Amino acid sequence: MKAARLGVMGFAVGVIGGAALLIGGCANEQEKRGHELYTHYCSDCHGESGKQNEGFNWSSMPDPKPKDLSNKGEMSTFKDEELFATISRDMLDTSEEGGDEIGDDDFAVPTMPTFKYTLSEDELWAIVGHVRTLHGMKMEFNVAARKTSLEEALKAAQTKFEQAKQAYEAAEKKASDEAEKKSEELKKDVEVDESAYADEQAAMGQAKKELDAAQVALNNFSTRPGKGVSVPRPDLKTPPAQVAQLVERGKRLYENKYGCNACHNVGGEGGKIGPALDRAGFRLNPTWVYRWLKNPQAMDAHTRMPALGLNDADAKAVTMYVETLQAAKTEPAEEKPVEKP
Repeated sequence: MKAARLGVMGFAVGVIGGAALLIGGCANEQEKRGHELYTHYCSDCHGESGKQNEGFNWSSMPDPKPKDLSNKGEMSTFKDEELFATISRDMLDTSEEGGDEIGDDDFAVPTMPTFKYTLSEDELWAIVGHVRTLHGMKMEFNVAARKTSLEEALKAAQTKFEQAKQAYEAAEKKASDEAEKKSEELKKDVEVDESAYADEQAAMGQAKKELDAAQVALNNFSTRPGKGVSVPRPDLKTPPAQVAQLVERGKRLYENKYGCNACHNVGGEGGKIGPALDRAGFRLNPTWVYRWLKNPQAMDAHTRMPALGLNDADAKAVTMYVETLQAAKTEPAEEKPVEKP
């Protein structure tokens, strides 16, 4: 009896220990992935340990400079969800004239890119988790529970859709049977009264939208949003009278909304992560520029440039501005011959 009890206890301890190793393994894997993603996308500006002026691009960036992620006194005031929202927001046009309306709680720093259109939700949370370690904290947000809630939401949406579909099919059949019955009575064709099942049809349509949204949400949790998405060739033809206005708008978006100058240098000003764009108008095909702006990862899966969520109009405007960057090629200085004594 005692031996049997010890055997059961040993089995239980083994199961618990195995579960702990599994959970620990998942946590370690998440931490490793967070570190890799942070190093690839964030460290050039924020530095490997999150300290100011540590990243090689930090000093070249326009103000405001990247925040000190190692400052626990300040970083501890932000919730995990707020950090997530910062790196997964939509970019806002900060121009004083013609820009977006920006609320007191909105994060509107163009030089800090969004990764909403580049990384999966799971990857974004991994970065948040790593950022927490830079100031000696641990992320409290339960990522596993988030995934479970998305899976449950999808199941609920599937059930709701199936019920709505059955109700629609039943109502449609009833209306069809009634029309057929009247046709026999009147000895002539009678059209089906579609209004008799209009409510059921609308309910099914709404349920389908909710199902699609739940599926997208779950897909985005583990799959990068731009993966496998090819950008079609754009129509960049512009009436001559509109070119100057479009170029001016593109310049504004370049600096005040999408913060391209945080990574790219023009005329000696701007960051140095990406290539200097002084002669981009000579070097780069406008169609390629447009497609690159819309989805860099579709063009180069390993690029550090994130997709910033440009709509078609913004992508066209920025492309038109980039095409104007046609600085003269600088000739290397001639070396004067060294005079022999």
